[in-house]
Amino acid sequence: MTNNFESPNENNTSDSQVFLGSEALGTIIRKLKDGSFREILDDWKWIFTYSKRYKWIIVYYTALGLLSSSLGMVSALASKYLIDIITGYQTDKLALLLIIMIGSSIFSLLINSVLSRISLKISLYINNDIQSDIFNKIIDADWLAISNYSNGDILNRFNGDIGTVSNNAVSWVPSIILNIYNFILTFVVIMYYSPVMALIAFSSAPLMLIIGKLRLRRMREYNKQVREMSSKLMSFEVETFYNFDTIKSFGVTEHYSKGLRKWQNKYKDFSLEYNLFSIKTGAVASVFGLMISLVSFCYCLYLLWTHQIQYGTMTLFMSQGSKLSGSFKSVISIIPSFLNSSVSAHRIRELVELPKEVHIPESSDMDTWADDGFEIRMSNVNYAYVEDNRVITESNFVAKPGEIVALVGPSGEGKTTMIRLILGLIHPESGHVHMVASNGNTVHMNADTRHLFAYVPQGNTILSGTIAENLRMVREDATDEEIIEALKIACAWDFVKDMPDTLNCNIGERGRGFSEGQAQRIAIARAVLRDSPILLLDEATSALDVTTERQVLRNIIRQRPNKTCIVTTHRPSVLNMCQRVYRVLETKVTELSEEESSKMAIDF
Repeated sequence: MTNNFESPNENNTSDSQVFLGSEALGTIIRKLKDGSFREILDDWKWIFTYSKRYKWIIVYYTALGLLSSSLGMVSALASKYLIDIITGYQTDKLALLLIIMIGSSIFSLLINSVLSRISLKISLYINNDIQSDIFNKIIDADWLAISNYSNGDILNRFNGDIGTVSNNAVSWVPSIILNIYNFILTFVVIMYYSPVMALIAFSSAPLMLIIGKLRLRRMREYNKQVREMSSKLMSFEVETFYNFDTIKSFGVTEHYSKGLRKWQNKYKDFSLEYNLFSIKTGAVASVFGLMISLVSFCYCLYLLWTHQIQYGTMTLFMSQGSKLSGSFKSVISIIPSFLNSSVSAHRIRELVELPKEVHIPESSDMDTWADDGFEIRMSNVNYAYVEDNRVITESNFVAKPGEIVALVGPSGEGKTTMIRLILGLIHPESGHVHMVASNGNTVHMNADTRHLFAYVPQGNTILSGTIAENLRMVREDATDEEIIEALKIACAWDFVKDMPDTLNCNIGERGRGFSEGQAQRIAIARAVLRDSPILLLDEATSALDVTTERQVLRNIIRQRPNKTCIVTTHRPSVLNMCQRVYRVLETKVTELSEEESSKMAIDF
């Protein structure tokens, strides 16, 4: 998705426009003129697709809010008349007014408690709905497209931006209605008793707009930098903890501690700078507000001195005057909230609207022939991650049921790219990668053929939890007996059976507590338990000794004779077990003859 939406942190004096003292209003007007306001509306339409699921609850929430505001005003008016009665020594309506004031206050308190509960519930529901939907869409995004985003940035959008959207999806429309209602109600009540007092109370509005403009600009800068720092810090943390063993092994923990301190200091310095700015602008606003309050107080004293009002009316003026200013401020603050929510929605939509994986529903027809195994065939394939930088050129590849086929070659030449093409994670620029069933039916590799694969990638892929949980992630209904059988095939049962709690033995994150060879065998056992007709091992036996490696491969073939096994390797011990060997070198995939394979095994 092309991102033409300007960040709310960009302050370009040639483009910016201030309307009624508000840069937020100016931004909206500018976007109306240049046509980009449509993007903000699209962002909010997307937000409302979630909030409309709870529209009746939101209507109920708004109605309760209006009732609470009305009861609050009733309580204030009752308090005014109560004071007038007390000071005038007229007690005939005292009991009634006390009941009205106390009753309306209690009801308002109860309603506000219910509102708080409803708001939190809806916010949580919407947050969970959005996160669930976005999670599924990220998982189903094209592998190459999603890999352009760092883990920290994705996590920041997934948590921070979704949180912003979910809160405003619930509160934005009710906030508009309630704040405007409060402002009009308060202004009308004060105006009814004294138009002059209403104008005095309203006189703080221009300064609030000016200060709001200054704060908004700095707030945008602050939010932008905080989001950027948050994404970078999260990426730093993810990479640090993911590579924890490497960092400790190199003895460079001090370097990473300094790195964390650097980000903390940046955040601290900017936060303190913004805090000082907030204190200064807040002080100016407070002084001006104090001056308005003093003018209001003096005018009230004058009205009281001239017997134009009573003490109760003065109390009403003083309390509702500050409430009027607060209501006006809340109305104005809706606009930056509107824009900020749009920014967050836009950032989420960038992930949502990434290209999706290729799905071919007819792939499920291949399941009928799974017991016979499948042939994997690549024909005249060309592929490049970056234009004009070929990784695979005019290459062919065949792996048949019952065969172990090896992919060999130097690191970085394209072996893992071949695996990605076979899995359908990426797709050739030209040529074909497809699966052939025993009846001759073919299907191009896509997301819907992946359930026919068992894959053991490079590196440590063990998750935190028990051994049984690690294996059951590929087959939730697997029995303990089936798990033990898979561990035996992977030559892992020999060490698992001696562990405390055996299958229920806890594994640390990334297999912490196990050797590299043990972790690899558990990962292989997981692939064995899946028992798919095609097995991909990407350097998956590199940490095993030669004897164990050969035994594991023999066991796998015996488990399902028609299994197609594709192995990328640097080791000679596998090659003389393979029916085919392909070399990946200088972007070409070439099948080696028996003599070349034997010679390569010796040269290794």
